[in-house]
Amino acid sequence: MADEIKHYGTPRHSGRYPWGSGDDPQQRNKSFLGQVDELKKKGLSEVDIAKGFGMTTSQLRAKKSIAKAEQRKADVAEALRLKDKGYSNVEIGKRMNINESSVRALLNPALNERSEITDSTANMLKESVDKKGYIDIGAGVEKHIGVSRTKLKTSIAMLQEEGYTVHYIPVEQLGTGKNTTIMVLVKPDTTYSEVYKNKDKIRMITDYSEDGGRSFLGLEPIRSVDSKRVQIRYHEDGGSEKDGVIELRRGVEDISLGNSKYAQVRIGVDGTHYLKGMAMYSDDLPKGVDIIYNTNKPAGTPKEKVFKEMKDDPDNPFGATVRQKHYIDSAGKKQLSSLNIVNEEGDWGKWSKTLSSQMLSKQSPSLAKKQLGLAYDLKKEEFDEIMTLTNPAVKKRLLDSFADDCDSSAVHLKSAALPRQGSHVILPFTTMKETEIYAPNYRDGEQVVLIRYPHGGIFEIPQLTVNNKHPEANRVMRNATDAVGINSKVAERLSGADFDGDTVLVIPNNQGLIKTAPRLKALIDFDPKIAYPAYEGMSRISSRTKQMKMGDVSNLITDMTIKGATPDELARAVRHSMVVIDSEKHNLNYKQSYIDHGIADLKKKYQGSDRSGAATLISKASAEVRIGLRKEKTDPETGKKVYEYTNETYTGKKGKPVLRTVSSTKMAETDNAFTLSSGTPMETVYASHANKLKALANQARKVSINTDYAPYSPSAKKVYEPEVSSLIAKLNVALKNKPLERQAQLLANAVVAAKKANNPDMDAADLKKIKGQALAEARSRTNAKKQRIDITDREWEAIQAGAISANTLSQILNNTDLDKVKQLATPRTSTSLTAAKKAKAKLMLSSGYTQAEVADALGISTNTVAKITE
Repeated sequence: MADEIKHYGTPRHSGRYPWGSGDDPQQRNKSFLGQVDELKKKGLSEVDIAKGFGMTTSQLRAKKSIAKAEQRKADVAEALRLKDKGYSNVEIGKRMNINESSVRALLNPALNERSEITDSTANMLKESVDKKGYIDIGAGVEKHIGVSRTKLKTSIAMLQEEGYTVHYIPVEQLGTGKNTTIMVLVKPDTTYSEVYKNKDKIRMITDYSEDGGRSFLGLEPIRSVDSKRVQIRYHEDGGSEKDGVIELRRGVEDISLGNSKYAQVRIGVDGTHYLKGMAMYSDDLPKGVDIIYNTNKPAGTPKEKVFKEMKDDPDNPFGATVRQKHYIDSAGKKQLSSLNIVNEEGDWGKWSKTLSSQMLSKQSPSLAKKQLGLAYDLKKEEFDEIMTLTNPAVKKRLLDSFADDCDSSAVHLKSAALPRQGSHVILPFTTMKETEIYAPNYRDGEQVVLIRYPHGGIFEIPQLTVNNKHPEANRVMRNATDAVGINSKVAERLSGADFDGDTVLVIPNNQGLIKTAPRLKALIDFDPKIAYPAYEGMSRISSRTKQMKMGDVSNLITDMTIKGATPDELARAVRHSMVVIDSEKHNLNYKQSYIDHGIADLKKKYQGSDRSGAATLISKASAEVRIGLRKEKTDPETGKKVYEYTNETYTGKKGKPVLRTVSSTKMAETDNAFTLSSGTPMETVYASHANKLKALANQARKVSINTDYAPYSPSAKKVYEPEVSSLIAKLNVALKNKPLERQAQLLANAVVAAKKANNPDMDAADLKKIKGQALAEARSRTNAKKQRIDITDREWEAIQAGAISANTLSQILNNTDLDKVKQLATPRTSTSLTAAKKAKAKLMLSSGYTQAEVADALGISTNTVAKITE
């Protein structure tokens, strides 16, 4: 064989020979550490040294840790070799050019064991990757495996030297819609694309246990009622006046509402169908009947057509997120209720206390300016409070959160609430006058307006007089916390609302701030089901298409209103919207409605062309735009966000690269809201408000980035040692949840992907419900539970004294309730009720006073009264 010269090396080690192949296997480690020390002596910073070696500071530290660990192992081995030959510690020190105490340290069994942790951790990681393929090595993992984050990073770096790869995989947070990035360790030569496609297979180092047969969304098998117990009240019998209401017999265990007076429910029937609507008690049920189901369908309609058919999906038979109830039967055994709860009394009252741009933009510019001004003033007051804080780390964290909230508010354009407004679910009472409303959270005799989202205009806003003495309503829903009673004729005016859980915003209007108008004649008695039935062979509209069409016509109505459309033009657009919203449910000919109502001409006039979309700032603000992946930074001079685009791509069809994008909004992507405005007075009001919010966000970021952390005080740590230990223990518990939460998100995303694959036309509302259910069940399976750190007053003293390092405090603030931190940082005088006032409130309620009357008598809000009764 001819002589050959071969390049003796490895694919992942620089240089001609693999590390450790020379006479002194540790010469590279010594050389590397020596170079670092020499550069430090010359005055170079760690950042400069890292740049010189072509790596980040984290990589440099990991490299140093590896080199030190390898050097220490070699020193230990040499000391043991000399010891075995009989040399004394002093002689060993001379031969190794170290002192005797260093020799003892090398030979100390405890220290030897500690120096092997990195090796054993690396081996454990390697075994986990080889077994599972992809493992999560992100924040919190170290808490589960019992090593420090530094040693874990060093072990990971050792494996990277052997060719193992770390990828950063984005996964949607189903609760927020934002992405969380999972740090994943994989085998050599495993690509990012492969991990991304198989992200549902990313595992913890210690797998969560599978749940042993439960369904994907955690539902127990539905307990259905026998249809013989259900009476249908058809249109001819008055069913239309209570369409969607499920009347229950009191005292029946399996359909009891418990402590609630009403609830939005799903009830299985005969194992094949279900009832959907608002459940409330009735004292007028025929003998042998436990449930009356009200429908607008004509008499003679088979029950199979009245009830809804269960979906062929045991995980989600109702197509809604539900909470299952249990009860203890007369024999003392736990049983599953037939009521599956969507919302129950008290849930609606927790909804947002703001006014949407969809509503306020249809009112006067002066009212919009006033309410938006109040919203800004509240934000500015919050900023001023944060600026008074003395703890820099707390101030930075709250400023960052505040800036993000301001940016979000600029997109969604919600204004401050009007006095005493609240969200309420509507219930029907046929004996109630069309001009009245039963509303126990409001004063008897006062005027209130009802607003339903979305609405076409002020002609769909009824104004009613509060009557809290109505006998039937008092019997069924006395002192209801978040429901109102109305006549069904009122519901018809509310954009065709029914009583299966529809909600309204109730606003006192004694001064006439909210403008209303008579119902448009063209909308009276318009029935889209009669006007636009499907023709033979017509294909049914998909859920997704319906959502798109509904969004399109809603934007058109908003733009028309802002630009001063005539009542006749608005009626045309609203009639078409009524057809679109019912098109999927009743298979309506929405295309013919588009032609008959001249929607193309309206779009040309008010949006520029028949193919145009949103044309005013109000409708454009939250419109989606796709942007390339980018890294975000803050300009220290202006506080503005600046971006560095990664230009990352993925392989698309036919092998072509496609730019990877994420979702944003038009308002978020502009520095000046006026670029979205068509110039109307209402848009000017909103554009000015959005720009003020953006400026406030920039101001907060500028202060934050230029705020230095407070110095750490070792002496304070000693003084507050119990509090510091307590905070660290609480932080460790919180951090342990992070890997579990990431596993839950991965599992939930896999479930959602499967559901979407089985139902590709699923609309946004249904998808949101599925995401919520999937995440709740995945968290249950993985035992993921957000453990927020509850900071005590004494622990807050420790933080203020500097007993906690900046890094640890930052982690604590990321895992605590920031509202509680605000209270600790800016203490206020307590406004809690005295025991005497609470007793008086309860006495008045038991004596028949409404919540509004009690609130007025004690000078408190109706919300406070409601909390007393909880």
